[in-house]
Amino acid sequence: MSIQDELLTLALKIATDAGRLLVDRPASWDLTFKSSAIDIATQMDIASEKLIVNAILSARPDDGIIGEEGAAIDSRSGYTWVIDPVDGTVNYFYGLPGWNISIAVKDELGSVVGVVHAPTINSTWHATRGGGAFLNSLPISCNDPVELNRALLGTGFAYDVADRANQLDLIQYFLPRIRDIRRAGAAATDLCFVASGILDAYVETGLKEWDLAAGALIASEAGAHVTTTPWRGMELTVAAGKHLYDVIHAELPA
Repeated sequence: MSIQDELLTLALKIATDAGRLLVDRPASWDLTFKSSAIDIATQMDIASEKLIVNAILSARPDDGIIGEEGAAIDSRSGYTWVIDPVDGTVNYFYGLPGWNISIAVKDELGSVVGVVHAPTINSTWHATRGGGAFLNSLPISCNDPVELNRALLGTGFAYDVADRANQLDLIQYFLPRIRDIRRAGAAATDLCFVASGILDAYVETGLKEWDLAAGALIASEAGAHVTTTPWRGMELTVAAGKHLYDVIHAELPA
C-alpha cells in the first residue's frame, strides 16, 4: 500500500467515526463564541476534534495536526493533518443538513489526501493528489464548460459582519447574470458540490486552511480551478471549471 493509500484509508475511517459521533445530537448545547457572537463552536465540535486527533496520534504519532478548535502539533514525519471537526457548525446546531467532517493531509507541496464526509446527505468525497476525485467511491468531475448565464453559483457569508457588505456586492453583481445562487452553509461541502457538478462554481471570502485543505484538493482533482487571491482587502476563493473560472475572475467587481 502506498503512503497516499495508507493516509486515505485512515482519513476515511476517522471521518466516518467522527460522523457517527456527531449524528447522535445532544439534548442541550454548550456554546463557545469565537471571533464574534455568531461564530460558534459546540461541545460536539470539541468532542469531534478530540476523537480525530486521538485517532491520528494513535496511528501516526509523528504526524503534525492543525485543527479548527485549537489542535496544534508540529510534524516530525513531513505530514500534517488539517482538520475541521464540524464544517458548517451553524447547520449542525440548527439541525440543517450539509455539515461535514473535513480531513486533509498535507506535505511540503500541499494537500496529499482529502476527505469530506457529510453524513446527513449520505455523501463522502475523497481525493488523492494525482489520483482523481470520488463521491461514494465513484469518480466525479466538475461541469465544464459552463457559460455565466447558465451557472448555478454557491457562496457563503463571513462571520465578520463588516465583510458582508463586500460579499453582498458580489451577489448583487452576479445574480442578474447567472442562473441562480445557492447557500449550503458549509465551505467544504460547497467545494465538493463543484467537484461533483452539483454546483457550477463557488465563491466565498475569508476561508481558513481547514475550510479549504480537503475540499480544494477534491475539486481540483475533479478538474476545477481553485484559487484564493486578494480582493478588497480579503481573501477570495473561486472554484469552477476552467471556462467559468476565467469568466468569473474577469467579471469580478473592483
